[in-house]
Amino acid sequence: MNASRKKVFSKTVSREPDRRERSIAVVTGGAGGIGAIICQALAREGMIVVVGYNRSAKKAQELAASLPGDGHVALSAPVTDSAALVKFAAEISARYGACDALVNCAGVTRFVPHGDLDALDDALIDNILSTNVRGPFAAVRALRPLLDKSKHPGGAVIVNISSIAGLTAMGSNVMYCASKAAVDNLTKSLARALAPKIRVVSIAPGVVDNDFIRSMDSRWLEEQIGRTPLKRLAAPGEVASAVIAAIKHLTFTTGAIIAVDGGRPLS
Repeated sequence: MNASRKKVFSKTVSREPDRRERSIAVVTGGAGGIGAIICQALAREGMIVVVGYNRSAKKAQELAASLPGDGHVALSAPVTDSAALVKFAAEISARYGACDALVNCAGVTRFVPHGDLDALDDALIDNILSTNVRGPFAAVRALRPLLDKSKHPGGAVIVNISSIAGLTAMGSNVMYCASKAAVDNLTKSLARALAPKIRVVSIAPGVVDNDFIRSMDSRWLEEQIGRTPLKRLAAPGEVASAVIAAIKHLTFTTGAIIAVDGGRPLS
């Protein structure tokens, strides 16, 4: 083969896309119900997904292996352990060199009637606040150097999964509502602090149709649907669609609280 034919051949041969050319999305709480749906949506959009987990190693590994495309991985990411998050970030750095999107989806709660103050004990309060509020901040702190390296259009993106409970003060318990209000405030503060290189957005679902909600008292559930102008629960896929929009399409949006709630505050 002469030199000219070699040159033509080299231009026509296809190649696998370099992983560094694909966006890297990290999801804490990725093995959970909503987290898994978000991971699947991100992968369908062509992103490489890091499924962060706490105790659900097997579930996270199976999820990562099932996602469309290649390059996905499940990594330990206990958001209440800052030292472990530093190791988590180091592993992501070694594998991919950067992070384009961080979705803070790890969270905990337990149903406690709002008037039953004694049932909302200190251990539950500490668990909710350390996971739902300190956890997202600790993840941002650990991954910020990698987010700073992003070449994502519009800058790197942090998406905090919040709840309309942060606005309405109606939710599984008093402290859960307070934790989500704190997440929304954190979103605004971080959006100001990390601009212009990193955008920060909250996605605030209403009542989501998942196993936790379906385990609630049926009369309570019907009441929530009745109070929602669109007269149904949010589908997990609709939450995932909002995450995709925040990352890929709303490139001039930061510090915003995006509701996926069927108009609940209107009632």
